Amino acid sequence: MTPESVHDIRNLSLLGHTGCGKTTLLEALFAASGATARGDTGADPDPLEKAMGHSLTPSLTHLEWAGHWINLLDTPGLPDLAGRALATLSAVETAAIVIHAATGIESGTRRMMAAAAGKCRMIVVNGIDLAGTDFAALTDAIVGEFGAACLPINLPSADGASVVDCFFAPDASRASAFSSSAAAHEAIIDQVIELDEALMARYLEQGEALDPEQLHAPFEQALREGHLIPICFVSARTGAGVSELLDILGRLMPDPTEGNPPRFLRGEGESAVAVDTVLDPARHVLAHVFQISNDPYRGKIGLFRVHQGTIEPGSTLFIGDARKPFKVAHLLRLQGRNVSETALAVPGDLCAVSRVDELHRDAVLHDSHDEDLFRLAPPVYPQPVFGLALITRKPADEHKLAEALVRLTDEDPCLEVSYDARGHHTVVRGLGEQHLKIVLDQLASRWNLELDTAPPAIPYRETISVTAEARYRHKKQSGGSGQFGEVALRVEPLARGEGLQLADEVKGGAIPTHFMPAVEKGVRQALTEGALAGFPIHDLRVIVTDGKHHAVDSNEISFATAARHALTEAVLAARPQILEPMLEITVKVADDRFGEVSAELAGRRGHLTATDSPASGWTMISARVPMASMDGFEARLKAICAGESEFMIEASGYEPAAAETQAQLRREHSA
Repeated sequence: MTPESVHDIRNLSLLGHTGCGKTTLLEALFAASGATARGDTGADPDPLEKAMGHSLTPSLTHLEWAGHWINLLDTPGLPDLAGRALATLSAVETAAIVIHAATGIESGTRRMMAAAAGKCRMIVVNGIDLAGTDFAALTDAIVGEFGAACLPINLPSADGASVVDCFFAPDASRASAFSSSAAAHEAIIDQVIELDEALMARYLEQGEALDPEQLHAPFEQALREGHLIPICFVSARTGAGVSELLDILGRLMPDPTEGNPPRFLRGEGESAVAVDTVLDPARHVLAHVFQISNDPYRGKIGLFRVHQGTIEPGSTLFIGDARKPFKVAHLLRLQGRNVSETALAVPGDLCAVSRVDELHRDAVLHDSHDEDLFRLAPPVYPQPVFGLALITRKPADEHKLAEALVRLTDEDPCLEVSYDARGHHTVVRGLGEQHLKIVLDQLASRWNLELDTAPPAIPYRETISVTAEARYRHKKQSGGSGQFGEVALRVEPLARGEGLQLADEVKGGAIPTHFMPAVEKGVRQALTEGALAGFPIHDLRVIVTDGKHHAVDSNEISFATAARHALTEAVLAARPQILEPMLEITVKVADDRFGEVSAELAGRRGHLTATDSPASGWTMISARVPMASMDGFEARLKAICAGESEFMIEASGYEPAAAETQAQLRREHSA
């Protein structure tokens, strides 16, 4: 089976905080569609997922409902795995944000709603069977948090055993848990027709009732523009409202022609230009790989979204600007962990290919060199901030570790790997301690790696405070051709986070043009080595102003050496300082734990930036804390709050380290 038309397809990503019931909802959707029995979606957890009780990777499934082909991506809800969930947004038109009625709006809810702002969004409130839930207050909280565009499209019945339709055929005789179907229907109509003046005039002046077909076009426009975010109520546990949700997905959520089109770019950097794709099966193929998984039996599997053209078994495709194509030997359709072959992938469809080693996340697949330089603008991912140094217990495992980390970083956009030259360790960085624990478990279970770990070096930086100049002459004569190069340069401070700027103000050929790359090489080497304590130097402008050369003795080594020394001397004269990385921490705690948690953050040299009350009895604390002070924070927070807390950490730039810290780092470097 395969969809034959782009208009039949609906692509959705199920997003939300951990524990909101996304996977259970997926199972209920499958059961209601008649595709499988409850729990048999093909999205069976691997042993690690089963042990943790959480989804660790996005799972692609599909079902058919009333002539519609619905592709569903079930995503991890753990905050530490947010990158894996965000990567699915490039493949879908609709982001379905799931909120559990018992827990309400959580940090993961806010993150996913913000990340999906460019998509059509809907909110699915799960748990209408829970007795005593104040759904009116929860809806008010959703509107207060995410805006007046959030409107119920159905309501939970008074007993929570079903839902009351507020759009297709509202029934005023049915009692709902709050509000009324008539009032909710009118609110949605008013919201939608604001975008169609002719329809608004007919509705207001003539009092004509509008059927769903008349509202379809402005409804889709309202979704695209964020003018409407429907709220649907369900119980994934009992199945209440699940069939109605399937109707909403099929009849109201956008097909690929109705959503916001992806932003493809041609070229790199500032010269890149936006290009439009056409959902035409007869055009050149253009597809985007949004997820990589490594299966022990099927090898590397690349999941892709077709944005243009048609792919069939036997199609010949290029990856990016590669000159050598690959042949699609088997076109695959995924149903969770079950894989089957399919004969066709039309525009808008989600399929996969396997055993193509050159595939990587964010790769663009195409069948014509006209699209060699096409790429899709990636989502903004949270920056990895927690690090761990990895040491293999067996020297022979070093190569295996390197290969495993390459595969894991291709699967996870928020996992970074680097080499710490100071400590001679491989370092992995992720979004939290749990993220790194999952990585360690995967390295052990999938690659049988035995590893020891250690805290990594904090990624301090150096910078300058004032403008300074320096001149250095490198001269060496030992018989025959010698070495001679002289470089004068000026360094100027830049604002925090601006990185490095290089400029050339040399006049009169004092440094011949063909030696300028060597000068730049020496400058960059000095910036990497640091001047104060061996940390990279950032946020400065380096202007090469003058120099001298010798017709016989000057060469690249001479000018690279002179530039390196000149840069170091200029930095040392520019009141250098050491910067330490800062983290922005958001912690949700019970009100009676506010004092202890605040004191814990203060004891880690943190300072509070804001407090909020997201729900009765709870306080949200925001603080900036140095990364160097965060070791063991997660365990300490659990101890203070008895596990009843949640927190999210993001990188928050750099600040000057304390004077005693700078002095200590300089002493260690000198030693």
